[in-house]
Amino acid sequence: MKRPQICLTLTGKTLQENLKTIEKYRKYIDMVELRGDFLEPDESLYMRKFPGMAGLPCILTIRRKIDGGQYDEGEASRTTLFARALSYADTEDKTKNFAYVDFEEDYHIPSLQDATLAFGTKIIRSVHDMKNPITNIRERLEKLQTSYYEIPKIAFMPHSLDDVTNLFAEAQTIKNNYHILVAMGPLGVPSRILSEKLNNYLTYCSAPESQEGLQSLSHLDPVTLNEMYTFKSIDKNTSIYGITGWPLKKTSSPQLHSDGYKKNKMNAVYVPVCAEKAGQAIRFADVVGLKGMSVTIPHKEEVIGYLSEYNEDVKVIGACNTIRRTKNGWEGFNTDYIGFARSLLEFTGLKNLKHKRVAIIGAGGAAKAIAYSVKMLGGKACIFNRSLQKAKKLAEKYKFKYEELSVKGVNTLKKYSSIIIQTTSVGMGADNTDINNDPINFYEFTGNEIVYDIIYVPEVTAIMRRAINAGCRVYNGYRMLEEQGYEQFKIFTGVDY
Repeated sequence: MKRPQICLTLTGKTLQENLKTIEKYRKYIDMVELRGDFLEPDESLYMRKFPGMAGLPCILTIRRKIDGGQYDEGEASRTTLFARALSYADTEDKTKNFAYVDFEEDYHIPSLQDATLAFGTKIIRSVHDMKNPITNIRERLEKLQTSYYEIPKIAFMPHSLDDVTNLFAEAQTIKNNYHILVAMGPLGVPSRILSEKLNNYLTYCSAPESQEGLQSLSHLDPVTLNEMYTFKSIDKNTSIYGITGWPLKKTSSPQLHSDGYKKNKMNAVYVPVCAEKAGQAIRFADVVGLKGMSVTIPHKEEVIGYLSEYNEDVKVIGACNTIRRTKNGWEGFNTDYIGFARSLLEFTGLKNLKHKRVAIIGAGGAAKAIAYSVKMLGGKACIFNRSLQKAKKLAEKYKFKYEELSVKGVNTLKKYSSIIIQTTSVGMGADNTDINNDPINFYEFTGNEIVYDIIYVPEVTAIMRRAINAGCRVYNGYRMLEEQGYEQFKIFTGVDY
């Protein structure tokens, strides 16, 4: 079977705007979808000319609001627009005609359907559920496809990753690739990247500068789809890896691992797997066949319960950020502590942390790895956490101090302020001018502190910004990400990054 085609969805207000978008991304795509519902009223009258201007196979779509589109002028006027766009087809040069037209499952106009058949335009017969998952995939596909000239399409909004897992499981029972299956939104991103695993006819993408009205769909842009996720190279032999966490809005791990695959000439891809629960990610990985996953906030502790074996580091730390598939199940590792130690010593120029008093902000999975690393480097630390019980449990493992993360603990924080390490998710992807995104906003920096925030998006977090203004040396978590990622890469592939 052929690989899925890459279809660029065009949402410009004018035909010329859409043509400019095509030229920018032409080398990355195979076809385009003209969204007539986004066009200005006057522009929609000239849709008929667009395929000849585009020079690529074109899908004509005029999507109703109920199906996630913009068109709300009624079915009579929509039918007229379809008729104008499909009429007077070129019988000598079919590339000047729309290659496909998207009709919803309840939209049956015999005259339009006859016109498409007469001139070789194929119908994409689609069903969309913008609020709920669709579970009976195979059954719905069979009902949608009434002839060879109709390509059935199912697109839905999953409620959890389990809905996406079900989509992949059902797709494995379908042998042909004459269909389009899409899980929308952030949870559904793997269905766009791993379209080959769904035996899809095509996958949709859109230009980042023209995604207005499509944000909820979580389209990828064509450059990212091709260069980071090497979409055109994915086949039955591609090794699949990924990263799981929640909400997993921003991560640089896919780029890091992808660069490693290219450098080492590997047929592999690394995808984001957004999962609210660790068990959901494990089920997805088992069905889709992932060989390994990076594990991030908040699953580093929960995932241990799904492992058949894990190394001593995971046992001592009590958190796992790396899992790989073995013949016996999933094996767990922790590379966070390695990445942290290497990056901290590189930044500070120190050989160890002897005679240093360190404040660790937080007591979650990342804090557990960092506390282990601080102990191994010979430092003394105090764990600061909103839940004093969690802070106590972690601190006692290494004979560290512990304190409540509030203004009550400010005097203790001053005593352990040589190096302040921020390990919580507070500030991740957030406005760095908002004091509420600084977990120690009650503390006044002296300028002598070294501040290390393991977050790297944004590049300068709220706590870092305030520390910089006080004259402190600051560091974000990107080098930690790189170093722990290099270790993960070797665990996954057996090859040095």
